[in-house]
Amino acid sequence: MLKKLILSSVVAVAITSLSCNDSKKTDNTMDEDVTSVSYKGKDITHDFDAKIDSLISQMTLEEKTGMLHGTSMFSTAGIERLGIPELKMADGPLGVREEISRDSWAPAGLDNDFATYYPAGGGLSATWNTELAYKFGFSVGEETRARDKDVLLSPAINIIRTPLGGRTYEYFTEDPFLNKKLTVPFVVGMQDNDVAVCVKHYAANNQETNRDFVDVQIDERTLREIYLPAFKDAVVEAKAYSMMGAYNKFRGDYLCENSYMLNDVLRDEWGFEGIVISDWNAVHTSVKSLRSGLDIEMGTPKPFNEFYLADPLMDSIKAGKMSEAKLDIHLKRILRLMHAVKRMGSDDRKTGSINTEAHFKDAYDIAKESVVLLKNSNDLLPINTSEITSIAVIGNNAMKKNALGGFGAGVKTKREVTPLEGLQNRLPESVKINYAEGYLERYAPKKKGALGEVAEVGEVTQEQLTTIDELDPKLLDKALNAAKNSDVTIIFAGSNRDYETEASDRADLELPFGQVKLIEEVLKVDPNAIVVMIGGAPFDISAIKEKSQALVWSWFNGSEGGNALADVLLGNVNPSGKLPWTMPVALEDSPAHATNSFPGDTSVIYEEGILVGYRWFDTKNVEPLYPFGYGLSYSSFDLKNIQSDKKNYSTDEKISISLEVANTGDMDGKEVVQVYVSKSESEVERAAQELKGFKKVFVQKGQKKRVTIELPVKELAYYNVGNKAWEVESGNYTLKIGNSSRNILSEVTINVK
Repeated sequence: MLKKLILSSVVAVAITSLSCNDSKKTDNTMDEDVTSVSYKGKDITHDFDAKIDSLISQMTLEEKTGMLHGTSMFSTAGIERLGIPELKMADGPLGVREEISRDSWAPAGLDNDFATYYPAGGGLSATWNTELAYKFGFSVGEETRARDKDVLLSPAINIIRTPLGGRTYEYFTEDPFLNKKLTVPFVVGMQDNDVAVCVKHYAANNQETNRDFVDVQIDERTLREIYLPAFKDAVVEAKAYSMMGAYNKFRGDYLCENSYMLNDVLRDEWGFEGIVISDWNAVHTSVKSLRSGLDIEMGTPKPFNEFYLADPLMDSIKAGKMSEAKLDIHLKRILRLMHAVKRMGSDDRKTGSINTEAHFKDAYDIAKESVVLLKNSNDLLPINTSEITSIAVIGNNAMKKNALGGFGAGVKTKREVTPLEGLQNRLPESVKINYAEGYLERYAPKKKGALGEVAEVGEVTQEQLTTIDELDPKLLDKALNAAKNSDVTIIFAGSNRDYETEASDRADLELPFGQVKLIEEVLKVDPNAIVVMIGGAPFDISAIKEKSQALVWSWFNGSEGGNALADVLLGNVNPSGKLPWTMPVALEDSPAHATNSFPGDTSVIYEEGILVGYRWFDTKNVEPLYPFGYGLSYSSFDLKNIQSDKKNYSTDEKISISLEVANTGDMDGKEVVQVYVSKSESEVERAAQELKGFKKVFVQKGQKKRVTIELPVKELAYYNVGNKAWEVESGNYTLKIGNSSRNILSEVTINVK
């Protein structure tokens, strides 16, 4: 059968142009380093404990359990007689989800639940900009408050283990350091608006295939060094108010009833005081899940009173399997969260705002820094509009909208500027656009044996896509004619949120819908055609890289994505995006596939260990198609006079690395200085290098700027499994400074005592 899609028509897009700069200058709104701010979250207050204890003492058992499980699709029960409101939640990785019915996934059909569509996680992570991470969190936090929600189910921060991942577009990156540096400001920004994040999916939820039951086996060092750092910092640094338990098992126990992960690590080690909310329909027991650290069960497949933490829990308590005193612990956590977000006990809660021009500008600011320039032979980009009278725009993706689509949370928005509309907004009237669709987005019944065959989520069954990859001859002819009769050709290819989707992983890296053939045919007509890929995860674009002269990567980039992309193509914005993951030449080059440890069956063993992403490629000397951290500019930058403040350090010190970033090109722009660390002669297995610092800096053309990056020596630690502690080995470390993982421009050696 054909894939079931959750689709909704998008209202007419209101197109408004944002101001842009002179065509030979980039935006210079930030004259200082843009990753220099330190973020710290606020603790959940205990000031209301006496009042909370009094309220709990007045509750009936039924009232207590009502607060521990969903009594609508996105809320738990309140207790009106005690002045306790519902705890209201909303999906939100791309923006606040539209309102749905209380007891089904059907849209509520309201006219006041439109929201800003923000760039997906891949777009944010490609900015390498922590200030934009805070701006994203703060902006969507304002919208969450305006919709009167208490908890937003965001951000999604799982490590990208495989390029086939159905939710790679939604997650941040393959690297734990970059992950945590983006997560912390995002969480702080959102919670600054009196709303709780729900950081997801805790933890080791790195595939959609068999996600409902697969038992993930990860050695302890790998778990600590790769898969937990962002979750840990979300708790310890950002003070996240809630976490979402994942679907899968970990070492034999489901993660919503995994005492090691929820009690031992999350609460006892990290000091988490918030609440753990289950993923929807991810709970399998009542008493065990509560004892293991779960606080709220959410889900969809049966009447709310039949949830494990509803009638079955009351029966267990009456039978003496759990005391009410133990139950009260979870209620106290929930009520503390309500006080922390000022849902109770406060009359000064922020009201928020939604669908504002300021928020569309926030989405634009993120999108414009996310676009990655992969190739620019002969300086074909930016396009000089003064020398042309026509542009061929080819490809279904030029008009594809991604706010809604696929399976999972989307955004009902009043504005989603497509790439074609962005060009229409930005091009002078003297330039004619010749549009040709080029290829059709078509699907057929699934192939036997495809990955991610079936994943049960709520009441919907999601099945692996199989695409129809033959081109329509008439559409191809129209595309070739458009290219022949235009001064410049731009092909918009790639993927979309119907193809990259929650609940199923892709079967391979192939571009769908016959796009490679289309691109090759158009390049025969116009060898200088510009290829723009839109997608959230790596694809096999080896042939396109080889044959094209100009190649750009963009993302599911929000309400203003088309305007931002047009500004990059036309030179109003100098591209500064860097890849947040490694693009392999072939699937078998990626570690989870090189080790034949994806997707597993009932269990999956992470055979690659700590060598995830670029760590594998660099350690095993595997050449990627494009490396982690890669991205070009219309300008050029030199990194000079690189030095550390001294040569010898103790473990409680910070390493200060200073350098000059010189813009030697003709356009103002931003460069991302990246610091990787290597340790030779180590007592333990080490990756060839690991990202341990970065800074994005704006430099005007012909100018230079002194940059300082501080690296705590403790960041050099590895997790000692025997001692159950982080340890910094003494000895020499090599600090490698460059602008991608494969373009190291200088090295500095330091010693740790």
